[in-house]
Amino acid sequence: MDNPSSKPLLLCLILSCLLVGSWAESSSKIGINYGRVGNNLPSPYQSIQIIKSMKAGRVKLYDADPEILKLLGGTKLEVSVMIPNDEIINIAANQTSAAQWVHDNVLLFYPDTMIRFILVGNEVLSYSSDYDKEIWHNLVPAMRRIKAALRAQGIKNIKVSTPLAMDVLQSTFPPSSATFRSDISENVMPPLLHFLNSSKSYFFLDVYTYFPWSANPKNISLDMALFEGNVKHTDPGSGLVYTNLLDQMLDSVNFAMEKFGYPDIRLAISETGWPNSGDLDQIGANVHNAATYNRNLIKRMTANPPLGTPARPGVAIPTFIFSLYNENQKAGPGTERHWGLLRPNGTSIYDIDLTGDRQLSDYDPLPPPVNNEPYRGELWCVVAEGANLMELPSALNFACSQGNETCAALTPGRECYQPVSVISHASYAFSSYWAQLRSQGASCYFNGLAVQTTNNPGVRGCVFPSVTL
Repeated sequence: MDNPSSKPLLLCLILSCLLVGSWAESSSKIGINYGRVGNNLPSPYQSIQIIKSMKAGRVKLYDADPEILKLLGGTKLEVSVMIPNDEIINIAANQTSAAQWVHDNVLLFYPDTMIRFILVGNEVLSYSSDYDKEIWHNLVPAMRRIKAALRAQGIKNIKVSTPLAMDVLQSTFPPSSATFRSDISENVMPPLLHFLNSSKSYFFLDVYTYFPWSANPKNISLDMALFEGNVKHTDPGSGLVYTNLLDQMLDSVNFAMEKFGYPDIRLAISETGWPNSGDLDQIGANVHNAATYNRNLIKRMTANPPLGTPARPGVAIPTFIFSLYNENQKAGPGTERHWGLLRPNGTSIYDIDLTGDRQLSDYDPLPPPVNNEPYRGELWCVVAEGANLMELPSALNFACSQGNETCAALTPGRECYQPVSVISHASYAFSSYWAQLRSQGASCYFNGLAVQTTNNPGVRGCVFPSVTL
């Protein structure tokens, strides 16, 4: 006679095996990063329906929003949830806090919602203030606490990891020479790699070929960055031949891990993609390149059998494209707001098949690239058409407070005081601020109030400062 008390345990073990198998079998399914830094995006319900209609295999969240996790129940989408950076220290210090987080953000939804990964923080090692460095040293302890909380509930198939950016490396080229940064190589990376290896988890990596190419387009081939053409690079240290920049970047992490004695930790791409638009001073951000990159990426990452990389051929790499939508409230350069596959109204910016079944030749021709060469000339930063006039005074004050001479020409009696208009004064202030501080990372954005222009806005003898490229 069966022991009734053993049935729930047996069911759990069977379910666990099925779920582990599901991850392995669906490793070629493309995932989507569902970011929500926008004030004009579809509702979570509509967004989940859109993701399902796109036939994505996975979705990655930047939190563990209960409404979204509930909506994901029964969808067959594999889900990655995230613990915010500012919760890491508390979780690392207290097992009770870790258990509570797992209860609130996993147990209330799992297994109906197919949570597969808990990602502790986001690009934690890319920040370097004293507080950030405290988070560095609490990262792995927090990951251990979360893993222990899962084990206490009998959950073995949810992996724990953390997404890191390419800046964890001291160098990336050639791949065989790559090493981790010296400030994290002794105290942070060894325990992190040990945890990932012992728990059979993945090294999650945010990896964008756009950034190294756009920073050095003269020496890095655009075809290499887009998986196009027959360009080949040979790594002099390993002898491996590379035909695309993404493989080089991935293998630089593989080689860095191997130098620490971990040749078998698998990679997962937590973010990758290409911007479909950007500011006038941002090269190569256009629909043609974005569609080309993501279509080629999907074809490569869904290949059966898996292609892997030259250093690890035949190994599947779970991949999440960034991002679902263009997000209009992301700060920084214009590209930051244009990584989406979709517009905020849910329509496609370009045709894309996430399953990888569609042949590249079956897509309609793309519009020609408009800015694959660097812009040459003057640029100004002015008030955007339709900007909220109520928000301009505070943005104007901010711009004028950033330098002693930023707005000197706007004082009464000076050359740019007339016309006395908040739009005119804000445009001058924005241009002056950007011209003075662009080299220090300042952007022409001002929370969406500003835009770059090639048209000189100077009036009546008032010379607006400009950026010359």
